[in-house]
Amino acid sequence: MKKKNVCALLSLIMTTVSLYGCGANLGGTDNGAANTPQADSPSKNIIQNDKMPDDVVYDMGDADEGMQTAGEARFYEMDACVSDDVAFDSSDMQAPDWNTEEYSALKEPGFKSVANDPLSTFSADVDTASYSNLRRMIESGYSLEEIPEGAVRIEEMLNYFSYDYKLPKKGEPFGVTTVIGDCPWNKDAKLLQIGLKTEEIDFSEAPDSNLVFLLDVSGSMYTDDKLPLLQKSFTMLAQELGEKDTVSIVTYAGADCVVLKGESGDNQEEIIAAVNALEAGGSTNGAAGIGTAYALAEYYFIKGGNNRVILATDGDLNVGPSSESELDALITEKKESGIYLTVLGFGTGNIKDNKMETLADHGNGNYAYIDSIGEAKKALVEQMGATLVTVAKDVKLQVEFNPAYIKGYRLLGYENRALATEDFDDDAKDAGEIGAGHMVTALYEVIPVDSGQEIPETALKYQENKTDTGVKNGEWLNLKIRYKEPEEEESILKEYPVKEEDYIKEPSEDFYFAAAVAEFGLILRDSAYKGESSFENIRALLKKVDTDEDDYKDEFVYLVKKMQRAMP
Repeated sequence: MKKKNVCALLSLIMTTVSLYGCGANLGGTDNGAANTPQADSPSKNIIQNDKMPDDVVYDMGDADEGMQTAGEARFYEMDACVSDDVAFDSSDMQAPDWNTEEYSALKEPGFKSVANDPLSTFSADVDTASYSNLRRMIESGYSLEEIPEGAVRIEEMLNYFSYDYKLPKKGEPFGVTTVIGDCPWNKDAKLLQIGLKTEEIDFSEAPDSNLVFLLDVSGSMYTDDKLPLLQKSFTMLAQELGEKDTVSIVTYAGADCVVLKGESGDNQEEIIAAVNALEAGGSTNGAAGIGTAYALAEYYFIKGGNNRVILATDGDLNVGPSSESELDALITEKKESGIYLTVLGFGTGNIKDNKMETLADHGNGNYAYIDSIGEAKKALVEQMGATLVTVAKDVKLQVEFNPAYIKGYRLLGYENRALATEDFDDDAKDAGEIGAGHMVTALYEVIPVDSGQEIPETALKYQENKTDTGVKNGEWLNLKIRYKEPEEEESILKEYPVKEEDYIKEPSEDFYFAAAVAEFGLILRDSAYKGESSFENIRALLKKVDTDEDDYKDEFVYLVKKMQRAMP
């Protein structure tokens, strides 16, 4: 039986003792075992930590073939992290009766003039956290006024659902679908739907996986919608793993601890037992845990495989680098290792959505919010390939509007994914990742030249506003997509012209459903551009969609009705 080092970070009344015990072997000099590598099995005792003393003995000479490391590897025993005498009573775990949740401020863009600014550039986004978090708020009885504006990210609401988009052509990572229809909330506009879809894969046929579970066990996780839900979620994930998968587990509170190192995915009982033995208590030094998790991921790195850190947290970091800018700098550095990041948010009352989104957006990652066992199953079982296997990275989209047909446009959502025009051709500029089975949806309100809606143009001092009236070639716009293969650093460019004939008076059910989701988002955030949006309008759109065979879409219908009933 392989030796199991379970790092139990203890209850609040034992915080100081437990955290010192967990961190003692990481930085102490009194424990002789801590500085003694096991030469016969180095892969079981590798930990890297910035707090370690300079005289630590480390040796990579006996590492298994194929393992790689960046920097110095250090060997430690972690027995002092274990505490067997602390009772954990889940009945005491209650959600807080206060609210300190944090969301990034989102500045909603207005309409842009094609004459002044014909190019719209943004990074692909497959995050879904906003929708499941909003579902939690609606189910909890939030009124429209109580929903934070920054929690409503329309692109994440759209990307939560599946659509019948075109499949990829041979040799390409994704298929592309474009449709133009009438805009339901703005009679002077058309609505452009852009959809990307990757091929789904059977996870059992996916490349070998090197996974590091980075689990927050700080005191803020001490409620039943956090640590217990986290444990059930990762139990489900562990049950899907096999012999080609390697699993390590790192926990963090006031200090970071390694629970398992390089365990085979076949040993599901050990992995599950280690997860279920965790307890919550103490402050939250997420940066230390991130450093250790990436060191382990680098050590067990599988060339051509799926190398990923899966961070589960409420985002409430309060020790070490913890601001959005500090986390941005930290994770931007770590992503250069070629390791991807998945962020799973948990809990209510004090979740720090802004910090979790920052980590995912700048760490070659994706972000989902887990509010239930059902959502955990969706993210970690049903969509495991999409969550864990990247098929295209640094995916950027750029739309060029033809002024011969379009005079104005507005992108819905993607406020924090906007890119400068010059970033599109810059391969050094980071962008979003798309996994196997992922879909990306974007919606534009577009204003035709014959529309009655006026689009303000910026007054130019040294040149005429309209220097080019476009080309009457039947193309309303041109969609360009840049992406990189997962192992490559040079991008590939694809172009997809969208023509006048792509306008459909009665478009597909997918179009109506996406429009309904977007309109719901406009109402939830009380958008200045919501136009004639209403719950009645949304429900009329949904009547054109058969949601009976899709539980997630059917649930959306329920949430719309629930929110409408709550209106005064």
